[in-house]
Amino acid sequence: MPYRPHHRYCALAAAIMSALASSSLHAQEPDGEALDSLTVYGSTYRNTATKTRLTPQETPQGISVIDEQTLLERNADSVATALRYASGVNTQLRGGAVNRLDLFSIRGFINYQNFYDGLQLIYNDWNLQPQIDMQAVQQVEVFKGPTSTLYGAMPPGGMVNLISKKPTTEQYNSVELTAGSHDLRELSFDSSGQLGDSNLSYRVTGLGSSSDGQAETSENERLMLAPSLDWQVSDSTLVNLNVYYQKDPDMGIYTTLPAAGLFQPNVNGKLDPDAFSGDENWNTYEREVLMAGYKIQHDFNDNWQFLQNARFQRGDAYQRNTYGTTLDADQRTYNRRAYLTDETSEGFTIDNQLSGLVQTGAIEHNLLVGVDYLQFESDIGYEDAAAPSIDLYNPDHSQINAGLLDFAASGYSSDFTIEKRQTGVYLQDQMRIGQWVLIAGGRHDRYEAKEYGVKYGAAVDNDLKQSNTSWRAGALYLFDNGLAPFVSYAESFEPVAGSDRLGRTYEPSTAEQWEAGLKFNPDGGRTNGSVTAYRILKDNVLTRDPNGSAYDQIQAGQVRSQGVELEVSSRLTDSFKVDASYTRQDVEVTRDNSGLEGKTPVWVPEQMASLWLTYDIYAGLLNGLSINGGVRYLGEAEVDALNSDEVPDVTLVDLGLSYDLGVAAQNLSGATLRMSVSNLFDERYYSCYDTLNCWFGAERSLQTSVRYDF
Repeated sequence: MPYRPHHRYCALAAAIMSALASSSLHAQEPDGEALDSLTVYGSTYRNTATKTRLTPQETPQGISVIDEQTLLERNADSVATALRYASGVNTQLRGGAVNRLDLFSIRGFINYQNFYDGLQLIYNDWNLQPQIDMQAVQQVEVFKGPTSTLYGAMPPGGMVNLISKKPTTEQYNSVELTAGSHDLRELSFDSSGQLGDSNLSYRVTGLGSSSDGQAETSENERLMLAPSLDWQVSDSTLVNLNVYYQKDPDMGIYTTLPAAGLFQPNVNGKLDPDAFSGDENWNTYEREVLMAGYKIQHDFNDNWQFLQNARFQRGDAYQRNTYGTTLDADQRTYNRRAYLTDETSEGFTIDNQLSGLVQTGAIEHNLLVGVDYLQFESDIGYEDAAAPSIDLYNPDHSQINAGLLDFAASGYSSDFTIEKRQTGVYLQDQMRIGQWVLIAGGRHDRYEAKEYGVKYGAAVDNDLKQSNTSWRAGALYLFDNGLAPFVSYAESFEPVAGSDRLGRTYEPSTAEQWEAGLKFNPDGGRTNGSVTAYRILKDNVLTRDPNGSAYDQIQAGQVRSQGVELEVSSRLTDSFKVDASYTRQDVEVTRDNSGLEGKTPVWVPEQMASLWLTYDIYAGLLNGLSINGGVRYLGEAEVDALNSDEVPDVTLVDLGLSYDLGVAAQNLSGATLRMSVSNLFDERYYSCYDTLNCWFGAERSLQTSVRYDF
């Protein structure tokens, strides 16, 4: 007789338990109708932090989960807005006017690499980053700390995995119309169900959106379509086919502004939040991305399963833009150059997972063996030329004539190709011994990269081959009262290209983290959360060679990140719910030969905090009304790598309302009216890379929508 462990969940049970353990819990409504968690998890779902169905409450490492209801309440229309109430995550890296990249830092380390359903969204390290629209996302999971034992080359702060909306056998349809600030106009839809009496079920989501950008003359446009099909071949085999297509004809701006005039003194006064240093004749960003994938889930028996998850990705992006070089002594004349990029990329990634349950005495083992592979190729063209200066306080945004730009004179012309391959083999043992949950795992990666062609006017032919082995271990104890203390150790690596002045090729940059904390769920799910302390050391960081020229580098640098994170979610009554988070982080360059030792990197506020309140009304004149709002605090950050000044802190307020129109009139059943305001008091705030390159945060925006579910 096959062994049946006590934590082998069905899909519905896994969904409910993971939702209860998340930091974004939503309890049942008073009428007993539970949230539709079943659509979040299918048999192909795996917990981001373990690639198993272990719940976040039982996972001995930091993880935050933001569920669909919370995304809806907070009007999360981008990855940045979805993450801005999560602990340890800073999404304000390039302000509110720039939205063409999903860029954030986790535990002080910058991350460009998002994941979608457990597979990396391939980024070419230039300007072609696929963005998943939140209309296609059911849930967001933040796996904190080093993740290389499961996902290979990654920054040590952590990763974000976007969980897609899955097909359902129950029929569901919705359509939503949205209008708002900056002339926002948007139509979205979602449809799911079973195809007749067949063993096929589907999900199709789509969106069309256009708006003006925050900066003068800028616009945003998007079209997205994401169909998915489940084929239940047999009781033991499920095949999922999925496609994601997105076209962005226009994606706002990417230009910067100097700190003088934002938060530093300027003799000419303050710049307006819609200030733009670019040119409407030379401001283009067009992107098109197509992804097609499949998943095969096969149960060999009650204890052993195989999951294969694969995706093909193709994209292209064309950009015309300007960048600032200097600010004249008059503090208003901004000197610029014009550039263009023409980029295409094509890649394939696949992850094979074999998992099995084995009992050895009193120990229950959930074994995971995996092999994944990623490859992609990207062709990049780049041109650069002198451009007219602009008066930031009396701007002429129509100075550039494309036919007069002299790209040949710059010496920056580029036409080169980047190729990357990563192969990883990993093993993990998740063990239960009574109320102990233990995890141990390791992974070996082989990473290869090539770069050839002409780059910045010179021939390049670089070949990188690096390998690394990463380890991870953790232990958690589940007390009967809902408390779960844990401790963990994890490693990560990032490839480093190039060589030192003696011709020695660089080694991968590696990091290790020690983490300890307490997860709690004391009252059966109405309150849950975690408090975590961590310390990350990143080694083999490039720094100046003290015995070489100003351009020679050696791997003698080190960065340390340490801090405390708190997350708590509590449904105080059937109507009132509170979500809160707090982050205190200390990030410092601890070894360096170029004057940065003792400095804090940019984009790392020392403190972040947030509070989100939700109040649902189920009776009386306001029956059907839901009121929610939040306060988020972003502490001071360094203006540049030398820490010459600080970017001011800011406190922002968001507000949301929704009303079930079916309560007011029976013939409006299924219709919901929503309104949300971001940055309610229109606070000015900023982010900076250095004093010449800063961005405004998002100004106040209002959105109103009508949604009909049927």
